[in-house]
Amino acid sequence: MYHLYHKNLKEVKQMDKTLLFGAAYYPEYLPSERMDEDIDMMMSAGMNVVRIAESTWSTLEPEEGIFNFSYIDRVIEKTEAAGMMVIIGTPTYAVPPWLVKKDPDILVDTKDGRARYGYRQLINLLNHTYRNHAEKMLRKLAAHTADKKNVIGYQIDNEAKHHGNMGKEIQKLFLDYLKQKFITTDRFNDTFGLAYWSNSISSWDDLPDLKGCINGGLMSEFEKFQRSMAADFLKWQADIISDYKRSDQFITNNLGFSWKKFGAPIAHDGYSYGVQRSINFYEASQSLTLAASDIYHPTQDQLTGAEISFGGDVTRSLKDNNYLVMECQAQAFKYWTPYPDQLKLHAFSHLASGALGILYWNWHSIHCGYETYWKGLLSHDLKPNPPYYEACEIGKSWKKLSRKLCGLKKSNKVALIVDNHSMTAFEWFPIDKDLTYNDVVRWMYDSLYEMNIECDVVDINALDISKYKVIITPALYCITEEKLKILNDFVKDGGVLISSFKSFITDEYVKVFSDTQPHHLQECFGINCNQYTYPGTIRILGHPVKYLAELLIPDKAESLAEYEHKYWGNYSGITRHNYGNGVAYYIGCYTDKSVLKDIYKKAFADASIPVSELTWPVTIKNAISADNTQLHFILHYSSEEREFTCPYESAADLISEITYQKGDAIRLKDWDVLILEEKTLPEQ
Repeated sequence: MYHLYHKNLKEVKQMDKTLLFGAAYYPEYLPSERMDEDIDMMMSAGMNVVRIAESTWSTLEPEEGIFNFSYIDRVIEKTEAAGMMVIIGTPTYAVPPWLVKKDPDILVDTKDGRARYGYRQLINLLNHTYRNHAEKMLRKLAAHTADKKNVIGYQIDNEAKHHGNMGKEIQKLFLDYLKQKFITTDRFNDTFGLAYWSNSISSWDDLPDLKGCINGGLMSEFEKFQRSMAADFLKWQADIISDYKRSDQFITNNLGFSWKKFGAPIAHDGYSYGVQRSINFYEASQSLTLAASDIYHPTQDQLTGAEISFGGDVTRSLKDNNYLVMECQAQAFKYWTPYPDQLKLHAFSHLASGALGILYWNWHSIHCGYETYWKGLLSHDLKPNPPYYEACEIGKSWKKLSRKLCGLKKSNKVALIVDNHSMTAFEWFPIDKDLTYNDVVRWMYDSLYEMNIECDVVDINALDISKYKVIITPALYCITEEKLKILNDFVKDGGVLISSFKSFITDEYVKVFSDTQPHHLQECFGINCNQYTYPGTIRILGHPVKYLAELLIPDKAESLAEYEHKYWGNYSGITRHNYGNGVAYYIGCYTDKSVLKDIYKKAFADASIPVSELTWPVTIKNAISADNTQLHFILHYSSEEREFTCPYESAADLISEITYQKGDAIRLKDWDVLILEEKTLPEQ
């Protein structure tokens, strides 16, 4: 799919697959002309790709109808001469001032009022003026670049979202959607329980402005509609680009995860954490030919690899295929300045999850503007520095190993299910003020990760139960009867289901089921529950319970742990039930990860899935190489040196070329990486 170009050839020569290694490149931001120097430095670092243009509308069209692609031409020409590839980003997420002056309604109308110009992603994606001018830009840009030999693909928009749109256009479209779906107002009122506080309507014309709506079910349905609008916007762009692109050029979007806040009080404080509320990745990916994402994470002593792993497992699962990390960090903030060898560890960790490559955001630190201190690979002096020299090491290794590591295949038997709709519902009906949906997702995911159990992270609407032995549902609050039957049949037919508290509570319209919980799955789990409580002093298996405790009553299930409490001690907190040919586990409380890991061990034994004795900070990722050999990435997330015993009959480290036999001691230095390729022992 991705071809490497040689600078000394007049004609493009298609080579074998190669790992993509590069950066976002913004010559329009640089304080002086230095493109030749930059490209020479990139080539010295083994980089082979740049992403350009995604935020440059005012540069490319400084006045209405006046287009200037000269800087794009220079980047394309010079990178082609150097044998490098280019990804074109469409600039539609940051509009020029003249366009807003022409039609102020381009600015999105949110629940907090009309956006003010200045920031990015403040656009009403449905505005006719915006769409008209965006289409002109897209067509001009695609027509100008699609025939360029080293342009390998297009990133449409940037970290696509619905931008909180609650304007007149989207509310009118939503009303049309409601009319078509529910036909009558009586059915609509009943579905969402709108009799409450006199919110029911007798005429569709009476539907109030949703900015004041207090019905969580209706607003969750509206936000689902907002997400679909954002996905439709990507499809609209993809259709336009498809009119021009070559068959060997991809279309992608750099999907951005939810952002977890922490610590320092600065504008960009946080990191990629969990499911994105403002767009459904699976829905959005339908119009893309290649899945891609932006993944940022803590580093230095806080580097765990969990965000790289989670982001990779989500993105790979969108199309059950390799993906691209369109943005990842080089230096960024003062608390992200990497220790020696951490950039290398980052890079190989992305590959271990199935990435085709990475691009840093960005090549150079910017000297003015909002992101001045989100540092690139080069610091503000634009000279070689320790991260740059480490990038050179990465580039050298990747060039050597490209044929074997590009297009790695992974086959996991465990699926962790995520659901945007449940996430939205929890914004209205929180589990606890200090516990979000993504906290539960990461609690269950990170415990798997620390046990070296690999999984796919799958949208509920994309679940194919035939692929998995174990399915895990973190707080799957909203669910249809159809999906409930699928999960029930999965267990009955031999699968292992592990579900957390606050699962299977409401239907798809966030209306609580009127029978005893868990709805439709009482027989499957062998329990019933109609009470829950704030834990207070409750403990389970010696560990505190936090945020919520569901008071489980085992009917046929085995109680694996009762609550340790004077009054709640006659209730179970964790259960296991043999159902049909499978097993169902229910975890009714949030507690220490060590408790969850013990449950996982039992569940994976039931599923005949082996669990490694090695645990984090030694992380193991498995894959099949392009040569159809078994690879084991050994990723060491620690500043301490350690040793482990080779568990494979015979394996050679692709990086150091050292061969190990089963039982050999393998030394790991701080922030180390090995890629062990299993070798077949010769017949005796």
